[in-house]
Amino acid sequence: MIIQLTFLPEVDRDETKKNVEAALEKYKIMLLMDPEELEPKITATFKLASSASTNEFYSTTEHVGIKRIDQSDARRKYIGRIKNAVNRLSHHQRSIINRYLHGEDVFDYEVYNELGFSGSKYFRIKSDAHYK
Repeated sequence: MIIQLTFLPEVDRDETKKNVEAALEKYKIMLLMDPEELEPKITATFKLASSASTNEFYSTTEHVGIKRIDQSDARRKYIGRIKNAVNRLSHHQRSIINRYLHGEDVFDYEVYNELGFSGSKYFRIKSDAHYK
């Protein structure tokens, strides 16, 4: 009688690859992101409004500042999670993934030629990196 212990559920490798590549692309975008759309308005506007019962003052500049801090914090956390995940990979896996994170768009054949891997070894290591 053979007892198989399975600690991890079966993973759809194609879906996982797609999700990992999307996460790595999002990482690259997050590194470049500067939220210019959240600049405060420069043009002054005036309107007559009764004071709120709470006497709270609403400022678009404060609103923009809070939103920027929240987005910046979310960006930093996302970037940190990706860095931590990549740092857990083996040296070969990390060297493949880092080519995509810190460079221009590269082709697989360029990466495996640069690293000195055969095509089959490169794709096996890359697939294992996506899985991990």
